[in-house]
Amino acid sequence: MKQYEPERLSAAQEAAIRRSMTNGRGALSRRSLLRASGVGALTIGGMGALNACGIPPAKREAGAAASDDHSDQEKALSFSNWTEYMDISEDEKSRPTLDQFTKRTGIKVKYTEDINDNVEFFGKIQPQLAAGQDTGRDLINVTDWLAARMIRLGWVQKLDASLLPHAYANLAPQFRSPDWDPGRAYSYPWTGIPAVIAYNIKATGGRKVDSVTQLLDDPTLKGRVSFLTEMRDTVGMTLLDLGKDPAKVTDADYDAALNRLQKAVDKKQIRRFTGNDYTSDLDKGDIAACVAWAGDLIQLQVDNPDIRYAIPAAGYMTATDNMLVPAQARHQKNATRLIDYYYELPVAAQLAAYINYVSPVAGVGPELAKIDPELASNPLIIPDEAMAAKSHAFRSLSSEEETAYEEKFAKLIGA
Repeated sequence: MKQYEPERLSAAQEAAIRRSMTNGRGALSRRSLLRASGVGALTIGGMGALNACGIPPAKREAGAAASDDHSDQEKALSFSNWTEYMDISEDEKSRPTLDQFTKRTGIKVKYTEDINDNVEFFGKIQPQLAAGQDTGRDLINVTDWLAARMIRLGWVQKLDASLLPHAYANLAPQFRSPDWDPGRAYSYPWTGIPAVIAYNIKATGGRKVDSVTQLLDDPTLKGRVSFLTEMRDTVGMTLLDLGKDPAKVTDADYDAALNRLQKAVDKKQIRRFTGNDYTSDLDKGDIAACVAWAGDLIQLQVDNPDIRYAIPAAGYMTATDNMLVPAQARHQKNATRLIDYYYELPVAAQLAAYINYVSPVAGVGPELAKIDPELASNPLIIPDEAMAAKSHAFRSLSSEEETAYEEKFAKLIGA
């Protein structure tokens, strides 16, 4: 098989990666920020700012070649995931949902927490994928931009829909058809990761903050507002406030959003652009209101009842982490069965109770309520219909768009 390499990243794309790894979504593992109290943190490991899904694949003679599947002969599979992204027993000696899967199916799962950020992990598996070789992994879990990139490069196996009855039936509508994998032919989401508005009600003098317009224009918040250094979250939320759809963003729309933000920077309305380090400032009240990753707020509210969140009427941004079967994986059928297993309602509830992220599984609420009624009633974990309807995703960008957009954004935030 002909070997090939994807396009090199531009300087702007590399700068976005460095921002994310330093203090953005890629700076912490999934639950490390809030691990001490056992509640999941919201960080998207690895370069949420880099949407390489728009990079076209290099030319190759054929599409992704399905591997010889050894699932019937070998009751095994290898699953690579992020740290602290799977339920574990109190004594940390077993993983209940994985153990239940093995007991039911006889399939032993080699579970490895070897994803610390997307770019680093992609660097591990890219040489084998480019050479048409087995990566030694049957199932991986990566953020949407990388999932999209791998699909477009032809490095992911198409899933057998006949093995996914629960996944097909129970996938929540808001996650069903991303522009990079329409109909979820190659991927299924592990979790959703929203960006919303957060505020410290003590710092706002008891006033609710529920729109980007307030963040940018309310004089009582001047100098006490922050936005994120992740381009898609900050620009996406601003686009929504302007009545624009991030899934259809044009160059003119993008420039209008940046101009809106620049005005707030110039008049010192925005204090700074931050990664996940906004949490301490929000907790102390130095930041009165901000754009925030929703998962952070679950733990902040446990420790500080003054922390509130709001879903803007204009909508909010959501990214996903996604399960994929790499090309040439030995156990495609076994891996697909595991994907489907995590869409069974009781299993999905067990997972959600541990990781505390938005569950992509529709109807999981009643099962989660049996475990923890408070979590089941939290829309940051189980979005109600109104919240789900307001979820938006940034469209795929070409390499040229990515470079241009990131260069403009870097100037805005002073990166």
